[in-house]
Amino acid sequence: MSLSGVCVTAVESRPAGGGTSRAVRATGELGTSQGTNKRPLGARVKAFVALTKPRIIELLLITTVPVMFLAEQGVPDLRLVLLTCLGGYLSAGGANALNMYIDRDIDALMERTAQRPLVTGMVSPRECLAFGITLAVVSTLLFGLTVNWLSAWLSLGALLFYVVVYTMILKRRTSQNIVWGGIAGCLPVLIGWSAVTNSMSWAPVILFLVMFFWTPPHYWPLSMKVKDDYARVGVPMLPVIASNRVVARQIVLYSWAMVIVSLLLTPLGYTGWFYTSVALVTGGFWLWEAHGLQSRAKGGAVGAKLKEMRLFHWSITYVSLLFVAVAVDPFLR
Repeated sequence: MSLSGVCVTAVESRPAGGGTSRAVRATGELGTSQGTNKRPLGARVKAFVALTKPRIIELLLITTVPVMFLAEQGVPDLRLVLLTCLGGYLSAGGANALNMYIDRDIDALMERTAQRPLVTGMVSPRECLAFGITLAVVSTLLFGLTVNWLSAWLSLGALLFYVVVYTMILKRRTSQNIVWGGIAGCLPVLIGWSAVTNSMSWAPVILFLVMFFWTPPHYWPLSMKVKDDYARVGVPMLPVIASNRVVARQIVLYSWAMVIVSLLLTPLGYTGWFYTSVALVTGGFWLWEAHGLQSRAKGGAVGAKLKEMRLFHWSITYVSLLFVAVAVDPFLR
């Protein structure tokens, strides 16, 4: 059955006298501008901010700003940093809003996304679409006119890749969706470098690859925990179509690739002893957690005993510490 068929069934099978289903709200039958405009202003503003997924953007900026320090080999111009962060926030926010617009049908049926503004009716689909497009245009112009056009095109490319390639093409069609779709989340490191140098180099490419290999073992543990949600809406995340043992093996392979690539910066002369030490320690702990997850999966652990979220939480700590080391290292060489 198609995803649209699932939504129709969810609406039509609603018991008489019950409340309106989330699926109806998500497809816009309640989320009209007439209804949403009656909401309190503060709640409306909060809803539009939620469309940008601020917590995810924080992670993107964590990878952008340190690369600017590395490119400058010191403290970059504060104005440039602020403009790059603002442009990055608006661009990623626009991409996230457009993602919610496209995925509003399945968001209505997943517990993890049940409180998103389109599902609750706080924002209408038309408003969300206009908001996302506006942020995309403004962010591109902001980058081009105040930073440089290389950064502008990279930012726009990341947005289009996330919205079109990942959300519209890959997400509902292949278990490799997060692998290739994750490229959009790797581009901020290139943007951070280009904002300072208006050029490219091997350093941002290496960090791009670190993020590329980081994304699957970061997201798959979360997908393992909420795989029933994805299965319910027909999104073929790897944990939905493969056993925990297979997923854990893939996590280990990507983890090793990530750690190895992270150590290439120093031999090429971009970083020194401090970054290398942090990369070795944090990478070593990551591999310990990844192999631990694989061991538990091989042993048949399920539910709370699988402890898959340990790696998910550590993955955020890892990338934060690694990129802090990227920023600090130039001052210790």
